[in-house]
Amino acid sequence: MPTPAVPVEDGGRPGGHRSRRRHPATPALPGSVLDALPAPTALLDTDGTVLLLNAAWADQLAEGAGLPLEVGDDYAEAVLTARDDDDVRQLIEGLGALIEHGGAPVSVDVALGAAPVGRWVHVQAARVDESGQLVVTHTDITASVEAVRDSARRALYDHLTDLPNRVHLQELVEAELGGADGGSVAVLVLDVDEFKAVNDTLGHDTGDLLLRQVAARLARATRERDTVGRLGGDEFVVLGRDVDAEEAVQLAQRCRAVFADPFSVAGATVPLTVSVGVAVSGGERRTATDLIRDADLAKYAAKAAGRDTVTLFSGELRAAAQRRLHVTTELRDAIAAGQLVVHYQPLLHLRTRTVTGVEALVRWQHPERGLLPPAEFVPVAEASGLVDELTRWVLATVSRDAAEWDAMGLPLTAAVNISATHMGSGTLVSDVTAALASSGLRPERLVLELTETSVAEDPERAAEQFAELRVSGIEVSIDDFGSGFSCLGQIVSMPAGILKIDKSLVQGIAGSGHKQASQSAAAVETVVSLAKACGMRSVAEGVETPEQLATVAALGCTYAQGFVIARPMPAEDLPRWLGARSRRRAALAG
Repeated sequence: MPTPAVPVEDGGRPGGHRSRRRHPATPALPGSVLDALPAPTALLDTDGTVLLLNAAWADQLAEGAGLPLEVGDDYAEAVLTARDDDDVRQLIEGLGALIEHGGAPVSVDVALGAAPVGRWVHVQAARVDESGQLVVTHTDITASVEAVRDSARRALYDHLTDLPNRVHLQELVEAELGGADGGSVAVLVLDVDEFKAVNDTLGHDTGDLLLRQVAARLARATRERDTVGRLGGDEFVVLGRDVDAEEAVQLAQRCRAVFADPFSVAGATVPLTVSVGVAVSGGERRTATDLIRDADLAKYAAKAAGRDTVTLFSGELRAAAQRRLHVTTELRDAIAAGQLVVHYQPLLHLRTRTVTGVEALVRWQHPERGLLPPAEFVPVAEASGLVDELTRWVLATVSRDAAEWDAMGLPLTAAVNISATHMGSGTLVSDVTAALASSGLRPERLVLELTETSVAEDPERAAEQFAELRVSGIEVSIDDFGSGFSCLGQIVSMPAGILKIDKSLVQGIAGSGHKQASQSAAAVETVVSLAKACGMRSVAEGVETPEQLATVAALGCTYAQGFVIARPMPAEDLPRWLGARSRRRAALAG
């Protein structure tokens, strides 16, 4: 406890402390009682004059709050000199009423001292007795107030970039839409393309540094009246005020342009691009939720268009989203209701001209739209998170069918297409294992196919799961090779046993101009040679004519599949088709 000041008549400051001087008026409360209080405390006379100050005042409040009260000072005048605001005036009015009329003690939080420096104090005042003198205590609550303010700020601002977060952005957009001027408001949703690869290769700490740089560049690219915020992850938002659709797109292009120069972080040079979706309120009556949702739909359209582009929202995008939602709901019910079927397309071994396997192709027997091909619903399943459930169903069905064929003396391999989304979920190996265990199918009868572009999205994860599957005896195939522009080194290093040549290359080798046919044949021959060099077998997809079939065989392909061999068929038709084919071959041989 600080040493109490010694009462003196001349107001001196012995010992370097502000002394407790006795006012000519006789205090009703002894000074020793005030000194026993830990909080800075003043005794006020009925006219508001300071009669006594306790020892804690000088040590805790006078300097920090800029409120150097002296005995004999007018309390109200001193406090208002330090900070004149509504809270302080309410305090002074309350003290005056308490002196004049008595009643309940005053209890109020005020900021004392010159803004922005000073302290928050909780002031409590009570009458000493009927004389009207007041004891006023001042408890420092600065730390608590700042903690509350920090918490409130954290609720509205992103901790990494210090930009407005999703909650605050919603409030800002809503405020603009409800403004009296009725100006047009634009929302831009920006998604940094392939940012996951940055975190995977450079680490999340470096990724965070990069996101701060992105935030700084976007802030410089926007106008002073615009607001840049962060939704989370690698998604940012720009709120454009008083802009029409054309101006909003121009703003989006400026934001996109800030990614033209690579970023430098942690000693690495990182090139980035961004996909931007734009939605403008126009004259419509919109909510913040509507506008942000529409900009998000436009962003997804920008990504689907090839990334690194800007897309302006249109009503068609909303209609397409509603159709996808409807299809998603129907598809979820269809899986449970048994509306899905699997058709199988035979795979021909070109050297022996025997059918050694099939590719499984899922179909949806829609009750109103008929038999739907995969293109009608698989992309929706991938976007909605249903693809894992769909693939598990296909794996179980194909495994049962292949096990039945095996029991009939038809040792066929069955290939199942795997989505990159399922590959990324981390459950692929366990899902395949469960399907094999349930059906009793031998692992070597199952082939899993993943497209070239899907492999390229996350080659390390793909290689890890491929290796685990092949160890168990399951074959792995890279599908549609030649349709994308992935890194050749990533493809050849994959632990896969089959390379399927995309039909776009196969169909160009016959029935077209001589130069194009020659180039297509050379491309197919190159892929076949690549497969052999990597110890892989090759499959020519989309073979539709006898001429194409003869050419791919001459070029060294191991297998072929396509309409010239057979169209996809239900599981129950396959044994009959194989039997009829065997009889035809026997008749021709005889």
